Amino acid sequence: MAALARLLERLLRPTRKEKEGEEEEEEEGEAGRRALARPQSLLAAPRCAQQPHGGAAASWGLRFGASAAQGWRARMEDAHCAWLTLPGLPPGWAFFAVLDGHGGARAARFGARHLPGHVIEALGPTPGEPEGVRWALRRAFLTADERLRSLWPRGEQGGSTAVALLVSPRFLYLAHCGDSRAVLSRAGAVAFSTEDHRPFRPRERERIHDAGGTICRRRIEGSLAVSRALGDFAYKEAPGRPPEQQLVSAEPEVAALARQAEDEFMVLASDGVWDAISGADLAGLVASRLRLGLAPELLCAQLLDTCLCKGSLDNMTCILVCFPGAPRPCEEALRRELALDTALGHRVAELCASAQEPPSLNSVFMTLASEDIPDLPPGGGLYCKATIIAEAYSQLFQASRECWEKGQDEAGKLTGTHSDSVLDLEA
Repeated sequence: MAALARLLERLLRPTRKEKEGEEEEEEEGEAGRRALARPQSLLAAPRCAQQPHGGAAASWGLRFGASAAQGWRARMEDAHCAWLTLPGLPPGWAFFAVLDGHGGARAARFGARHLPGHVIEALGPTPGEPEGVRWALRRAFLTADERLRSLWPRGEQGGSTAVALLVSPRFLYLAHCGDSRAVLSRAGAVAFSTEDHRPFRPRERERIHDAGGTICRRRIEGSLAVSRALGDFAYKEAPGRPPEQQLVSAEPEVAALARQAEDEFMVLASDGVWDAISGADLAGLVASRLRLGLAPELLCAQLLDTCLCKGSLDNMTCILVCFPGAPRPCEEALRRELALDTALGHRVAELCASAQEPPSLNSVFMTLASEDIPDLPPGGGLYCKATIIAEAYSQLFQASRECWEKGQDEAGKLTGTHSDSVLDLEA
């Protein structure tokens, strides 16, 4: 993990400085100085630690995995929740949600804790499908937002986007507000994806203007980049207008998708994931990893590592929900993956052995990126193998170091490691 963090630091250093320059330009104008427009500071090195977790409801063939990474951001503002059963409802109902805070984590954490309860209350013991459930989800988001407002410190800014999946035996319900996103893979292709709520979307723009707001630099009042969210109460003060008609609304868009035998999996993720990978590429990558028999939670962790390597600078959270039709482990896929990992390890050793000076981990990765390597994971490419490369490099570093120290012991010259004799992880 330490080697991966060092690799990320060097791979993304130009991107990070370029991003910081763009953020400084944004802050120059009056609107850019508003609190919600100020970007979060970036760390000197990414925080890659994850705590993946998952579960399964074998009786109705549902599995899930989830993971989150702070990444380059100074604070972790994402939150998520996963309920494989819902109290008061029959078996086969489940609820999952990813929330992405801005201006702090308060709204996201509130949503993760309390949104499921509001959903259960709105559904009641006998939800009517599908329209009754769609109404219940809208009501749940709005009542959760009302409750959050009653607890919100006066004058404090901040809010959270949200994307939620409610599973029933007959339908998949997607409710979302903001730019956290979900995609459904069905029969090997993306069958559905949510559309981000941005101020420049026609319906959103009309609501904002009707509420007396303006859109500047593709942001509400030149400040907020999403047009629907929990919280953000400074944008919900237009007199005489209901909550769903304010500048920023907590009303979600809700889609009801009839379940099919070909349904494979659903991915819910915060925008830090979508900054680095498209829906189609993500679906291809997830399907390829499921064919290796990777557990959903470990797959989520690998996905976040891949997005870090691909350049995401934001917090990232991912939930993968697998249905009975999900791709199954394949012997041929396992064989090819093992051959790929072995070939990458050998190639790392060759690059290190052939160099006149010990190469840095970054230079090894960039050399591999310039080569035509067969059987790389679809959608992730070499970035999906950054951990394998970093581990192979670290093992060479450790072996070289131990060999050199053994030689020094035999010569009776026990000294510190000679930088010209080992691979330099810090180079």
